[in-house]
Amino acid sequence: MEQQVKTVVVIGGGITGLSTAYYLEKSAREKGIDLRICLCEADDKLGGKVQTIHRDGFVIEAGPDSFLARKVAAVNLCRELGIDDELVGTNPNARKTYILYQDKLHRIPQGLNIGVPTQFMPFATTSLLSFGGKLRAGLDLIKPKSEHQGDQSLGAFLERRLGSEVVDRLAEPLLAGIYAGDLRKLSMRATFPQYEQLEQKHGSLIRGMVAQAKQAKVQATAPAKQEQGEASRKLPNSVFLTFRTGLRRLIESIEASFQQTEVRKQTAVEKIEARDGGGYHVRLQNGDDLEADAVVLTTPTFEAAKLLPDSFAPKAQLTQIPYVSVATVVFAFEQGVIDFPLDASGFVVPKKEGRTITAATWTSAKWLHTAQDGRVLMRFYVGRGGDEAIVDQPDEEIIRRVQKDLQETMGVTAEPMFSLVSRWRRSMPQYTVGHLDRVQSFVEQAKADLPGIHFAGAGFTGLGIPDCIGQGIQTAADVMKDLTR
Repeated sequence: MEQQVKTVVVIGGGITGLSTAYYLEKSAREKGIDLRICLCEADDKLGGKVQTIHRDGFVIEAGPDSFLARKVAAVNLCRELGIDDELVGTNPNARKTYILYQDKLHRIPQGLNIGVPTQFMPFATTSLLSFGGKLRAGLDLIKPKSEHQGDQSLGAFLERRLGSEVVDRLAEPLLAGIYAGDLRKLSMRATFPQYEQLEQKHGSLIRGMVAQAKQAKVQATAPAKQEQGEASRKLPNSVFLTFRTGLRRLIESIEASFQQTEVRKQTAVEKIEARDGGGYHVRLQNGDDLEADAVVLTTPTFEAAKLLPDSFAPKAQLTQIPYVSVATVVFAFEQGVIDFPLDASGFVVPKKEGRTITAATWTSAKWLHTAQDGRVLMRFYVGRGGDEAIVDQPDEEIIRRVQKDLQETMGVTAEPMFSLVSRWRRSMPQYTVGHLDRVQSFVEQAKADLPGIHFAGAGFTGLGIPDCIGQGIQTAADVMKDLTR
């Protein structure tokens, strides 16, 4: 009996959608299943926020500039695609970071992990905190562990353990670049669940982090296990990794690997409707109609809600997940016009400093491949939760305000060779307190009422590239399980 061809429609061509399609293909080949995949992307290019620009010899990222090496989903995918030999790490001479405080740049104390000290002397001597602030942080060593049940805000937890100075001057600016949100609203279980576990196990967040750091050091010095084949290729010794030609290399490699996936760019979906006998009609805005045995939605949650059948009332929950708008601003400078010593990856800015920029990356110092012949590339971030109006200003106004901050913090008065503004409207989902419980409740209801429709993406359980790839892996497995029942 001839096997019936199954069709999966993946909506959204960002890293989650691409990863889902890639691992669907891989699983189908391994299982010998005839599977047709159609990936629909409304934009004229794939990659979502992963966008690399090459200009005048500079390698510029409009969105994320790298991924965490310790989260292996991204590294493993690079190895499978055969592009892991193109990975590069950060400049080892520029791995420190500064924090702007009272209009001056202060080095982040060594051993600090998102505001939590793991080394005594650097923390005790830092000028970022008052003497009282340091004493308050030290109370973590004697404060009893919490009896709190359920989720809580990351800011409230850190403030209870370490005090408000640590939260406002250290933790908040360090986390702003990741979540662009308010620490006192962000869910701890959706962002840093290990903090709660460390407190409960060690009775102190500092003691728990010190123990974790010691364990990591032991693991780092242990002989590495010999892996087989391509996987044995040694990676750069770096917390963050990217490609010499930019992160677009990953997107292009995934697209080039497709054998069973039809990629439709500039193809927006209008609606998903149930089909008699099972499966779905995927109505496109151009009037076409795709038949699907399974559908994977990887768009922002507020976009996904528009596509679901009107009869599915819980879809309103997807519109209630807050999103923040941000922008990146790139300045490129000629050789020799920057006097400031670019000896770090950049600096972050606490909200209370009242600056336009939330962080600055000294890109050409952090990533040596991004500029040539002594030229300088910098990237600045603007917009965060509660302060998004700047994103809607004209390019000229954004650039003017960034230049003002650059002059007042680093003394840079030189005009850039060129500047680029990239806006990412409603791009940063906010995992507010209770987020994971709400997501789980929604997904369970969707499984019951909309069998065969699957959800993944940054709005659900992970913002970074490895987290989105991991969601793609899991979603592909879930789809294949449904299709082979």
